[in-house]
Amino acid sequence: MADLDVLFDAARRVQAKAYAPYSRFKVGAALATADGDVFIGCNVENAAYPVGTCAEAGAIAAMIAAGAGPIASIVVIGDGEALVTPCGACRQRIREFATAGTPIHVAGPEGIRRSFTLDELLPHSFGPDNLADTTR
Repeated sequence: MADLDVLFDAARRVQAKAYAPYSRFKVGAALATADGDVFIGCNVENAAYPVGTCAEAGAIAAMIAAGAGPIASIVVIGDGEALVTPCGACRQRIREFATAGTPIHVAGPEGIRRSFTLDELLPHSFGPDNLADTTR
């Protein structure tokens, strides 16, 4: 798995490339697989607000497009004083490709601010295992 410093640096670099002309709130994400592959994503806004894309969604899409996975660790970086945790939809996206114990690190420009497990951010979640045996 990739080093946490590598993930932080990758998330910080891609954050600068975010397309956020409306909110001016740039977010970057970098995730690692158990094989050490790193995938990045940034938020991409759209004038029709609901069709924007979160940074985490972009990183997950890049991972899937490369035929990689599952997620072993993820860093999400945003500016401001408050923690920039994944939104509800992204928590569910992460859940699709991670385990309850997968670490999610929340960062600001100065570094990692706090770390959570997926289960802490999305307790009692619904995921692929809920649909594993639907033949009964």
